Amino acid sequence: MATPNTFAYDHAFSRNIGWVTQAEQAKLKKSRIAIAGLGGVGGAHLLTLARLGVECFNIADFDDFDIHNMNRQAGAFMPFMGQSKIDTMAHMAQDINPEMDLRLFSQGVLPDNVDEFLRDVDVYVDGLDFFALPARRMVFAKCREKGIPALTAAPLGMGVAFLYFSPVGMSFEEYFKVEGVESQEQYARFIAGLSPAMIQRDYLVAPEAVNFQEKRGPSTIMACDLCAGVMGTSVLKILLGRGTLKAAPWGMHFDAYHQRLKSTWRPFGNANPLQQLLLKFIRPVLRGQSTR
Repeated sequence: MATPNTFAYDHAFSRNIGWVTQAEQAKLKKSRIAIAGLGGVGGAHLLTLARLGVECFNIADFDDFDIHNMNRQAGAFMPFMGQSKIDTMAHMAQDINPEMDLRLFSQGVLPDNVDEFLRDVDVYVDGLDFFALPARRMVFAKCREKGIPALTAAPLGMGVAFLYFSPVGMSFEEYFKVEGVESQEQYARFIAGLSPAMIQRDYLVAPEAVNFQEKRGPSTIMACDLCAGVMGTSVLKILLGRGTLKAAPWGMHFDAYHQRLKSTWRPFGNANPLQQLLLKFIRPVLRGQSTR
């Protein structure tokens, strides 16, 4: 048995055993996860997966912590204001497991480093900012090319919307259909694809807080924590081959505020007639023509 000041992997993660076997825990330890973005959801994903016992990560972020991150980001503490998110989160992960194997990409994910970022990776976990759509499209396309499962969990209101892109199923581009359209339409299609159920739409009490021109919107810690739980479970299922995980065009949306769980199925992605109706609602909102 380890003493309080020494680290021993088997003892540190022994309380996982029962929900996973010893052999499965050993497999988790050796798996490598890539996480791009270490803010609201990305930082929570890193720490959740670290506590699951995953020991190898490729992580990317170019940003520093600021005071407006305080309400939701795992590394946002006053002593860390102005410090880089990637260094802070790397230290926090190593405080959980000092034997962790981390590869850091402090410039973020770029066309000239995306191949290295995804080297040796078993699963890609999306933590990019909502507005980082060009980078997100690039990473998901590379995952598709390399046969890497890619997952995203969006913090919406006080809930989570989850999508899994299998290397052999519908691709990110086939689902969202953002190729060749102008920027604002891309955001409209991204919102519609992330949240076909739109369960969160009726309790946004200050719509003016959503400003696409300034690239800002509200987010809650409850949503980020729910994202981390759903993501950690989904990564576990993929790595261990445990049970089924429905891939796009299937999606899942759980809203804690309404205590509702909704599975969505949108064949043809955003070309689906239901999505076309949803886009007619979203587009005026993005143009500032509607407040609801």
